[in-house]
Amino acid sequence: MLDLEVVPERSLGNQQWEFTLGMPLAQAVSILQKHCRTIRNVQILYSEQCPLSHDLILSLTQDGIKLLFDAYNQRLKVIEVYDLTKVKLKYCGTHFNSPTIASTIEQIDQSFGATHPGVYNSAEQLFHLNFRGLSFSFQLDSWTEVPKYEPNFAHGLASLQIPHGATVKRMYIYSGNSLQDTKAPNMPLGCYLGNVYAESVDVLRDASGPLGLRLRLLSTGCGPGVMADAKMRVMERCIHFGDSCQDVLSTLGAPHKIFYKSDDKMKIHSPSPHKQVPAKCNDYFYNYFTLGVDILFDANTHKAKKFVLHTNYPGHYNFNIYHRCDFRIPLTVKRDTSETQTEICTTYSKWDSIQELLGHPMEKPVVLHRSSSPNNTNPFGSTFCFGLQRMIFEVMQNNHIASVTLYGAPRPSSQQKSSEMSQIYVFERRHGALY
Repeated sequence: MLDLEVVPERSLGNQQWEFTLGMPLAQAVSILQKHCRTIRNVQILYSEQCPLSHDLILSLTQDGIKLLFDAYNQRLKVIEVYDLTKVKLKYCGTHFNSPTIASTIEQIDQSFGATHPGVYNSAEQLFHLNFRGLSFSFQLDSWTEVPKYEPNFAHGLASLQIPHGATVKRMYIYSGNSLQDTKAPNMPLGCYLGNVYAESVDVLRDASGPLGLRLRLLSTGCGPGVMADAKMRVMERCIHFGDSCQDVLSTLGAPHKIFYKSDDKMKIHSPSPHKQVPAKCNDYFYNYFTLGVDILFDANTHKAKKFVLHTNYPGHYNFNIYHRCDFRIPLTVKRDTSETQTEICTTYSKWDSIQELLGHPMEKPVVLHRSSSPNNTNPFGSTFCFGLQRMIFEVMQNNHIASVTLYGAPRPSSQQKSSEMSQIYVFERRHGALY
């Protein structure tokens, strides 16, 4: 049985780990993975068809705890303990709930002190007792009348006419004064752990297509003793197609991982004698997981030629590998008057709305299959790839965007190279060569 400390408006945890309001989903999952021997039977709950309409929930069924993450920013919004018989709870080092201590109204009064009168919800038959950042719900189905209170606050909770021995059914930890109006707070400084996160990513483009990315980055700095007086640092950085790997390193810092492509899908365009010749070197990705961005470099020139932006929707094969990239892409839209307008595509746009702006692609989508090995199947199903304006949109079956791959404009050195690059570009559009 877990023995956890309750910190109102902040966290639930112990000396080994802590679930903190505002922490990103990936960090909570990392905690669960590291402590899988003590925290078992974890379920992830989400809406498959409408992932933005409901919170993303991690349910610790063995311990009676739910972690509710905001559907948009995927940060921890509410910590709910829905079964207090499965966990020990303490406040300021003193237990108020355990197998030997019942969390009665008297115990809550003794541990937390007086508060405003509670609120009765007749539909749920629950009586909610609210502190700042903390709420307790008492079951009232066995009570003969709605509890009353005397307008005398000098005696705190003792003035409430609640039957003695009534125990807590649920407990909530959240930010602010109201559970109904609470929002996921900004990420706490202690959750950065030396990483850099992207608050937003804007796609730079001209009339022909994307040119690069402008990233608004958040960090707390690095170095010895930085957490003692850590402050939020906000930076704005730009990267462009054609930037060298050294340019990207100096702009964004070192990637979390470097991935080398094992095969070259473009060999099909090579002259027939060279199709079977093994490549001397392969293109490689810089993976920035906390930014939600991948950057592909050419193996020969070592310059950036692709950017991949990940939305991290649940139900996708790569879910929880990347943090959500909150991007904005300007789209060039042609109207009937032959004038062009600019519309914005975001991480939360659906494919139907994008097609209404840009028109339906002339070609059928490419079906993208993913699996961990040749003998395994993808439990989430395939995705569909559409190419428009030097971009490939990977669309999930629920009509949401899984990722967007941006291509740089071809820069030929000769007419022959221009023709070859054009063929490669057409192939990539048709076959969705994302990686």
